[in-house]
Amino acid sequence: MAKPTSSAPSQRMLRVAEQVRAAITQVLQRGEVRDDLIERTVISISEVRMSPDLKVATAYVTPLGVADHETVIDTLNRNAKYIRGRLGPLLRQMKYMPEVRFRDDTSFDNYKKIDELLRSPEVQRDLDDGTDEKQS
Repeated sequence: MAKPTSSAPSQRMLRVAEQVRAAITQVLQRGEVRDDLIERTVISISEVRMSPDLKVATAYVTPLGVADHETVIDTLNRNAKYIRGRLGPLLRQMKYMPEVRFRDDTSFDNYKKIDELLRSPEVQRDLDDGTDEKQS
């Protein structure tokens, strides 16, 4: 019998992703990556997504206080093999150490756009029209 395919991550993928996120955060906080840009930048890791085989970890990061996110992301990706090596002692229970990839987390920008849309005069006018009809 074939397994049902689902786009939602399994509980195991979610659990491992959280462990990897915590481990990457610990490596970055300790200053184990010897790169000037990474050392002087506060990096927030909002989410890690694991591949179904748990061999690839994609970390979504937001460099705080930096206008050029791409430079920080590129620097993290250049140091990804070193970071992967530093994860070993922190993730001893894993059979395979996942390859780490870093991506810019754009979810905050999306939330900001939605918030701006909801606060726009057109939407406020439509919302106000709906409340007036209910009161009459």
